[in-house]
Amino acid sequence: MKSFLQPIMTPFKRSEPEQSRKISSGITASGTVLMLVIASLVLTACIASPALAGTKYMSGSPTLTVSIVGNNEFTPGTTVPLKLQVQNSGLNEIKFVQTGIIDTEDNPSTAKMVTVSLLSGNSPALIKSDPQMIGDIKGSQSIPATFEVLIPDDAKAGEYNLPVELNYTYLQNAEQQGTDSVTYRYVDKKVTFDLPFIIQSAINIDITDVKTENINAGGSGFITLTLKNSGTDTGENAVANLSRSGNSPIVPVSSSVYVGTLAPEATVAAKYKVSVSKDAEPQDYPIAVSVVYDNADGETMVTPTQKVGIPVGADVDFTITSDTPEMHPGKKEFVEVTYRNDGSVPVYGAEVRVSAVDPFTSADDLSYLGDLKPGESKVARFGLTVDATADTKLYGLDSEVKYRDALDDSHVSDTIKVPINVVSTEGLAAIVSSPVFIGLIIVLILGGGYYLYEHRRKQQNR
Repeated sequence: MKSFLQPIMTPFKRSEPEQSRKISSGITASGTVLMLVIASLVLTACIASPALAGTKYMSGSPTLTVSIVGNNEFTPGTTVPLKLQVQNSGLNEIKFVQTGIIDTEDNPSTAKMVTVSLLSGNSPALIKSDPQMIGDIKGSQSIPATFEVLIPDDAKAGEYNLPVELNYTYLQNAEQQGTDSVTYRYVDKKVTFDLPFIIQSAINIDITDVKTENINAGGSGFITLTLKNSGTDTGENAVANLSRSGNSPIVPVSSSVYVGTLAPEATVAAKYKVSVSKDAEPQDYPIAVSVVYDNADGETMVTPTQKVGIPVGADVDFTITSDTPEMHPGKKEFVEVTYRNDGSVPVYGAEVRVSAVDPFTSADDLSYLGDLKPGESKVARFGLTVDATADTKLYGLDSEVKYRDALDDSHVSDTIKVPINVVSTEGLAAIVSSPVFIGLIIVLILGGGYYLYEHRRKQQNR
């Protein structure tokens, strides 16, 4: 029995340590693989997401400058847009990058909430614009600002300074507390710059007097302007130019007058010929005047345009003031018509022509009126014949007046209706002019002639 069991039990005992080793060996391999996987994941995470670093600026501040864009020379009597350029040349000098630093919202070199103020200083210029807020200006950035500047008429020539004030705020430092908060310290600053500003030598023109001659709608006349140099400089080789203002009905015929030297406070008269359109109403209309001259530096300059109103009279108009003449059918008669000058200027060499139409005929349709002052009347005389078959009623014949103005220019008036009343003949005149009466007279004359003829023939036969 013992020998039978021995072979069986022995393999079992020998195999127990081997099985344990196999199990232990399997557990150790699996743990090693798991640790390698975890280490790989951690390493990958570290490579993909490195530790974040913040930026801190240790020094730096804004450096602002101002300059005029374009020309800085201007003339008296003008309003100019003065464009300024504000530039920030500030730099961040030291930058510190480290893990755990919180990034700041502003840089020390940024000028924040910049306000620009332009002042007159010692110049005669008048600043018409208020201070301007132009916002934040980062380092190496520039922003424009434009101001309206008025140069008075009496401004003296010379070089002046226009002060410019810049008010702004910038980040002086940022102090971090712990890992989640930062304290900002801002500083307010004001800087002033003087910009060179030149007022050129110039004259200024005022219109002190206006005289007109025969300025009326549809005609021509003269305008005499008295010009005064109200500036502080002298203009040489000055030429006063007259020009039409917009759609004004006054149009210069002669537009330039040489006035020579214009010293301060000097006056000069300039006379211009103008024409006025026919549709102008009796009211004031503008014209424009400017002077071209050489200034003290030998430069050709032009004064600001001055406008002045010119009174325009009504168009020359004629009115018939006489009673309506009467005519009779079948007769030639002379009719007298009175014409009155209802315009605002005199007319010269006026003559009137009437247009005879059926049932009227005329061999004497032109009448001379001569010169007529405003409000003056004269009589025209026409020889007209009315056809015997004309209806008895009121007719209107066209007439027009041809005349010359003060400048000897010829004009023709609008059509003027001449009323003529054709009436039937009455009384003895009606009987005498009757066809029956005329026929009877003819019969009597013929009968009388025949009687006399027969009477003489009979006496001769005896």
